[in-house]
Amino acid sequence: MSITVYGIKQCDSVKKAQKWFAQHGVEYQFHDFRSDGLSSEWLVQVEAKVGWETLLNKRSTTFRELDDANKSALTQAKALQLMSQHPTLIKRPVVVHGELEKVVVGFKADHYEQEFKP
Repeated sequence: MSITVYGIKQCDSVKKAQKWFAQHGVEYQFHDFRSDGLSSEWLVQVEAKVGWETLLNKRSTTFRELDDANKSALTQAKALQLMSQHPTLIKRPVVVHGELEKVVVGFKADHYEQEFKP
């Protein structure tokens, strides 16, 4: 089953995930939101698996820089729109197995041990 790591190159959590995969001999592909883009269809499919509350990174600099109107009264539709406009609002990394059979958001080594250990 193929594994794709979605995120941005400069993100420390993405770097940790990539390092973990390399150390454990797990092959993966990397998809950079900035250089490779982000489709609305992908975003909707991933959100359906994990929920917008998990996917939206409210601790990000991008979120803190949003105006109060965008930060308040968040709904699924509003969150998806914001993440589509500002991919750095997506919590990283987003790791996808195959064709969205499984989606893992964020990096925790012990969780990766359970999910990805060959």
